[in-house]
Amino acid sequence: MMNFVTNLLSRPRPTFSEASPRDAAAIAVIHAASFRRGWSEDEIQRLLIDRAVAAHRVAIGRQLIGFILSRVAAGEAEILSVAIAPAWRGRGLARLLLDLHLRRLAGLGARTVFLEVDQENDAALRLYEGAGFHEVARRQGYYEGGSAALVLRRDLG
Repeated sequence: MMNFVTNLLSRPRPTFSEASPRDAAAIAVIHAASFRRGWSEDEIQRLLIDRAVAAHRVAIGRQLIGFILSRVAAGEAEILSVAIAPAWRGRGLARLLLDLHLRRLAGLGARTVFLEVDQENDAALRLYEGAGFHEVARRQGYYEGGSAALVLRRDLG
């Protein structure tokens, strides 16, 4: 029993921080495991060096296990991508990461945040609805397979 308690108390805790270009390879791996068309390391690296992009990461120890990327312009932000590595899903990490990211976007002057999500992605829809996003538009047949993209919006502060 003591080993169980010791293991439980010694588990590494997730850490949240800004992502940098050195995270591009790890983000590409998670992105590929999470979406039909994964972004390449080069595509992600270009986003991470773009001054208009805000990026955060969550790690356990030295292992990057999730990320979020947004583009900010003229008082608005668009969340480009969010993902948690499959083995770490269902633990509330995406919500913590999203909350941190939304605070940072507000600090960068974003008053409104938009994103697109597949109408079939129930986990993402629960995440965004729980964070105060609401549907403002629908793009029928947007994704491969014919599902619609829902355009969601949240006003900040």
